[in-house]
Amino acid sequence: MHTGPQRDQACLIVHGPDRPGIVAAVAALVTRHEGNIVSLDQYSTDPTGGDFFQRVVFGRRDLAVAMPDIEADLAQTLGPMGMEWSLTDRSVPKRMAIMVSTSDHCLLELLWRHRRGELPVTIPMVISNHTNTAEDVRSFGVPFFHVPSAGPDKSAAEAEIVKLLAGNVDFVVLARYMQILSPDFLDGIGVPLINIHHSFLPAFIGAAPYRKAKERGVKLIGATAHYVTKDLDEGPIIEQDVARATHAHSAADLQARGAYVERAVLSRAVEWHATDRVIRHGNQTIVF
Repeated sequence: MHTGPQRDQACLIVHGPDRPGIVAAVAALVTRHEGNIVSLDQYSTDPTGGDFFQRVVFGRRDLAVAMPDIEADLAQTLGPMGMEWSLTDRSVPKRMAIMVSTSDHCLLELLWRHRRGELPVTIPMVISNHTNTAEDVRSFGVPFFHVPSAGPDKSAAEAEIVKLLAGNVDFVVLARYMQILSPDFLDGIGVPLINIHHSFLPAFIGAAPYRKAKERGVKLIGATAHYVTKDLDEGPIIEQDVARATHAHSAADLQARGAYVERAVLSRAVEWHATDRVIRHGNQTIVF
């Protein structure tokens, strides 16, 4: 699947109460504006009285010029049907900031995939409460900002991070950023945050989860990528995966396998978010 910027292609997300005629209305609208549908995915929680979700990618010559007319038509066509919608130009990559602490495996995976053209984003900054990743980040040509966050009061650090992020990014990835973020911080940045954590939670909370997992003799280790909400680690899940473990694996082996799964899960979640494949629905997600 090609994930790079797509010139003269738009992605339309539609969701709302299911009713007859939505698909036909969207297809007719694309045709009216000389568009050609490239892909179409849809899902309904219940065809009778449920919620409808649709993702449509279509091409149209000189799309940027036509976007205002298409958006006006969408409002006029879908508004009376009670549908919410968003339209994005796929040639414009989303701006993704990364926040990290000392563990670098998820950070470097994202930077490497971005350099290879596998993530259709720009990375305007990496922010860390430590400095050990600074040299690696700058080697990728990405600006690095050190914002210390010591002591129980994190308000000054959070305020500084909000100043760096506000208006400059479309979403933020917590690539093993080991700080609890306040509700005021989430409100202040006003963009989605994606987090990654090992799936031992909540069974192995606190320090040394892999040592605890070894002591319990776990047979599966995994990772979960999810959107961040004010409820810690309880936001809508985007992606998960697992790897097998045996009695022969040491705690260090489990941690290494866990890091591998975390990198893969987070990369997929970021790619899907960046290409508008994820629709949030309450505390769930629909991933096309």
